[in-house]
Amino acid sequence: MDHSYRAVNGNVADSSPSTLDFRHSNANGNTNGRNESPELEPAAAVRADAPTRIICFIEDLFVVAKLQETARKLGVKVQFAKAVKETLAAITDAPEAERPSLIVFDLNNGKPLTAIPKLKSKLKRGTSIIGFLQHIQGDLKMKAIEAGCDSVMPRSAFSQNLPNLLRRHGLAEEEEMVGA
Repeated sequence: MDHSYRAVNGNVADSSPSTLDFRHSNANGNTNGRNESPELEPAAAVRADAPTRIICFIEDLFVVAKLQETARKLGVKVQFAKAVKETLAAITDAPEAERPSLIVFDLNNGKPLTAIPKLKSKLKRGTSIIGFLQHIQGDLKMKAIEAGCDSVMPRSAFSQNLPNLLRRHGLAEEEEMVGA
């Protein structure tokens, strides 16, 4: 193989490193509308004594990670639960002011169709139950609605609406009034 071009142009490995900053732009220097600051917005602080207003029965690690990150950025306290019976007992024994505002189910995980009617009958009003699933599971969607889910959506729609859901259900009423 002929490497004679190296003698004329020099060996790239022997040259000094580039002094151009390509972290936030392409080779032409365009930022493509991106923020010049590499720092993220500071996360809102979650009070230690804040009530848990959102309970999730989710084991999908990708969804859990997205939910945790979004909740951290918004300053919303979220609880992840696995044991439906114990969580159901804790929720129904709690005073009405301390009950969750939102319960989220991954409809492909565990047996949510048996837990949803129990929760719906015990909590009556004030708590929304949302389920998410794969977009091709129309029969499971109908069964979840019949079981008592207030809303059933595809996983992609849930992920897209996650910040709005957390804002709506994660903030206490007095905090919402202050922001208005």
